[in-house]
Amino acid sequence: MKKPKKWFVLWLTGLSWAGKSTVADNLFSLLKEKWYSSMERLDWDIVRENLTKDLGFTKEDRKTNIERVAFVSKLLSRNWVWVLSTFISPYESERTMVKNHVTNYIEVFINAPLEICEARDVKWLYKKAREWIIPNFTGISDPYEEPANPHINLKTWEESIDESVEKVYRYLRNNWYL
Repeated sequence: MKKPKKWFVLWLTGLSWAGKSTVADNLFSLLKEKWYSSMERLDWDIVRENLTKDLGFTKEDRKTNIERVAFVSKLLSRNWVWVLSTFISPYESERTMVKNHVTNYIEVFINAPLEICEARDVKWLYKKAREWIIPNFTGISDPYEEPANPHINLKTWEESIDESVEKVYRYLRNNWYL
């Protein structure tokens, strides 16, 4: 196990079912296996159960959600913890706010077309959103602003999970994080 050269906040953004959690979980396992480092996974499901359960899905609530996660990410990363955060974070302004608050922010766009995400959705969330059962659903009744210049762009409908993870790992190595 090696000591890392610097710490980072890896921010994985994309539509629901694009593959954010899958990529992050696989990357987390790879990093744990190869590097001795403190790491933390911040995921929508976990955060919603604990840190932001008082919030809904309005634009303002989503902003507050991301502000809280950015604060936690900042605390962790400044204490030498690698952070892998997986949040839709649909607005460019939210992602810019995170970038401005944390050190070594790395934006990873989990890029999958809406129709691919809908086909992967085993919880039928997109179907419910199209039937207006779920309001303010990103990609259906609420916009997703694709990142203009992400550090890493993963096309999870064209590449395997292993290929996506390898791209992120290579970026971290090539940019002296590992």
